[in-house]
Amino acid sequence: MSPRVGLDINTILLATSKLADANGLEEVTLASLSKFLNIKTPSLYNHINGIQDLRKKLSIYSIRKLREDMANAAIGKSGDDAVHALADAYTSFSKKHPGLYSSINNVSDFNDEDLIAEENALIDVVLKVLAAYGLKGDSAIHATRGLRSILHGFTSLDQNNGFGLSQSVNESLHLTIDALIAGFYVIKDTASK
Repeated sequence: MSPRVGLDINTILLATSKLADANGLEEVTLASLSKFLNIKTPSLYNHINGIQDLRKKLSIYSIRKLREDMANAAIGKSGDDAVHALADAYTSFSKKHPGLYSSINNVSDFNDEDLIAEENALIDVVLKVLAAYGLKGDSAIHATRGLRSILHGFTSLDQNNGFGLSQSVNESLHLTIDALIAGFYVIKDTASK
């Protein structure tokens, strides 16, 4: 079967992302995607090798989009301002793209070279920002994990309506980021001993 004119992997991923964001990642099937694209399901197999391959490609696409948003947010900023910009970009991405965000945390093949490359590119964005604090090597990775844990925790709680009190969630996030930033100096000092 020859590929449908105008149908390519980018079109498929864009449609998949729209479906995932609108209906949830778990609702994306080859049948629902085919219906959304107004094509027959076998046409998808010219571009993907089934639902698992589609989900892997969507994960890679999602990580790339998050990386682009975070990198763009940090441009022209340094230190605390850059860390806060990363946090805002991360949480904004998860709100605008809940399906894409879910696909980032729904990876099944951790050995895929394209996935690893995209994850490393995202980590590099964070490492460049953290370099302003003198964090290198293992210390920088520990700080990156701490930042990701905070951001993912806030995002997950927010997506599941876990913040029921009246205080500003955004203010809570930024106060927590400030505490982490203060901790960067502890991480640096501990690593240098």
